[in-house]
Order: sequence, then C-alpha cells, then structure tokens
Amino acid sequence: MKAWVLQDVNRIRFGDVEKPQPAEGQVLVAVKAAGICGSDIPRIYRTGAHTHPLIPGHEFSGQVAETGEGADINWKNRRVGIFPLIPCGSCKQCQNHHYELCRNYSYLGSRRDGGFAQYVAVPEWNLIELPDNVSYEEAAMLEPMAVAVHAMRRIELHKNDTAVILGLGTIGMLLYLFLREAGIENILVIGNKEFQKNTIIRLGLDANRYCDSRTENVPEWILWHTDKAGADVFFECVGRNETFSQAVDLTAPQGRICMVGNPYSDMTLEKPVYWKILRNQLTITGTWNSSFTHESNDDWHYVLERLEHKKILPKELISHGLLLQNAEDGFLLMRDKREDYIKVMITT
Repeated sequence: MKAWVLQDVNRIRFGDVEKPQPAEGQVLVAVKAAGICGSDIPRIYRTGAHTHPLIPGHEFSGQVAETGEGADINWKNRRVGIFPLIPCGSCKQCQNHHYELCRNYSYLGSRRDGGFAQYVAVPEWNLIELPDNVSYEEAAMLEPMAVAVHAMRRIELHKNDTAVILGLGTIGMLLYLFLREAGIENILVIGNKEFQKNTIIRLGLDANRYCDSRTENVPEWILWHTDKAGADVFFECVGRNETFSQAVDLTAPQGRICMVGNPYSDMTLEKPVYWKILRNQLTITGTWNSSFTHESNDDWHYVLERLEHKKILPKELISHGLLLQNAEDGFLLMRDKREDYIKVMITT
C-alpha cells in the first residue's frame, strides 16, 4: 500500500509499505479521509514521534476491509470513525472508564501507525459506526470535534453565562459551534487573523462580538462587553503565559477557566496572577482528549448525534482538500504558514 512514513525528525517520505494485517481483535480499515492536526506538524518536523519509522495521522475515517481473528465479522464493509487512543484497559482510570486518562495508552499516529496511509490496523474497540448521512470528511473531524466538546463539558455552563474563547484554531472554531448549539447566547471571541474573523462571522458570530487582539485592547474590550464584570467562563485555546494571565485577569469572581491550548513553552505563574486566582476564587480546569466509552453520553456519541441531525456542519471549516500522494503540500503549508488554513483534509 501507499503511505507517508516518518523515518526520523524532518524525514517523511511517501511510498510503498507492507499492507498491515489485522491482529486478534483488530480490523483493517481502508482510509477514506484524514485530517492534518496542528500537532502533526511538530511531530513530523521538530520533535519526532515516540517510535520510528511511523505513519502519522490520528484524525481519520474509513471503511472496514477485513476483520482479524476474534473481531466481529459484521464490521466488514461498515463505514467507521476511529477513536485514536488505545487504552491499556487495566489501570485505575481505565477501570473507571476514563480511558482518555489511561496511564499506559498507545495512540494511532504517534505511538503506532496511523491514518496517512491507504490502510490502518485498528482495534475493534476503537470503532464507531457512521450514519449513512455523515460523510467520511465529516467523520475525519470527529476527533477534534470531540476534543472541543470535552473542553465544553469540563465546565458547568449556564445559558445566561458570558463565555469567552481566546484563540481561533480548529478547536476554538469548533468550540464556538458547539457552545452556540448548546444554547449559549453570549459568546465573545478573541482572535488575531483576518481570515479567522471572516470565518467566525460566516459561521454566525455577530461582528461586534469579535475582538481583534492586533488592533484592540483586549482587557478594555472584554470589560466593556461584560459591564466590567469579566467572563463567567473563559476558554484559553492558545497555551501561552500571556494569554493564561489574560484569562485570569478577565474572568469574573467565582468564574471558571478551561485550559485548552497545548503549551508553546514552559508555563510560569507570576505572583499577581496567583493572587488573583486566590482572591477571585477562580476554578481552573485542564482538558485532555475526549471521552469514548461506547455509551450514548460520551463525547464521540454527543458529536455524532449532532452530525447526523445536521446541527453541526464541520465541512465549513475544511479549507484545503488534498489527495494522499499530495499530503506533503499540506504539511508544508501548515509548517510554513504559506497561506491561511483551518482544516487541511486528505482523501484517498
């Protein structure tokens, strides 16, 4: 089969590799669509993966082509999305069904071969069947959508809350869509790129509720739009010291902050920021990955139900479409920021 293989840091090549065979309890998925995640870029060009050689890609969907021994043969030919985290099943977190917090997990696309290929061997446990009206491209966005939903559900939200989203990458955009669908009416958004502004307004945000941090004073803008009270809920989707400090400064007393963005570098806590957390009795939570338990109330089923009923339309966020053999164009576009993008999608 054809695949993109990361041989080492900054050494990714497209070519022929051996087609995987599904082991016991696994199925072979023919990949139909795969999204490039922002985390794929440093993995390919700066940090490398946990093991080499490796086929990257953890946001993907496809059709079951074969079933291995012990796997349900009825999966064959079914259209599926794939939860990329493979839990150990035995640690305390797994025993409590908090699989996203597994202490000994593996991961498709970073610890074992993933979706930038024609075929992937996937544990049967990690499959979720797709409704007929959910496309492969939409299903390849299940993972980032579930990440956004997981962040949203980490915070107790009320319909009259003022929610602020700082950072408009893919997760920030999706978070806006899910907050709006959940009935949160007062959403304020902070971004720093013109195309982000145009996109979020096209998705339904009132232009008056968008703050361009390049040209506007963010603290003054937030205080103006909250009658000087600050945000009830603040989603920090950047991962920088200065934006975390802004979140603390601009969240109302007894407000809630959800840290969503992966850190760019070491994060430090200055004394005035720490004092404000204490004095305003803020609740700060982290969020990691998403819940997948095979139950109707997990994050993946929450997302899939909204996809099926067209309550969320993620295709609006697909800015680029590439064939598998041309995927490097997407890697380099995102690495070098050659042009504006939101989600770069690969199809086979």
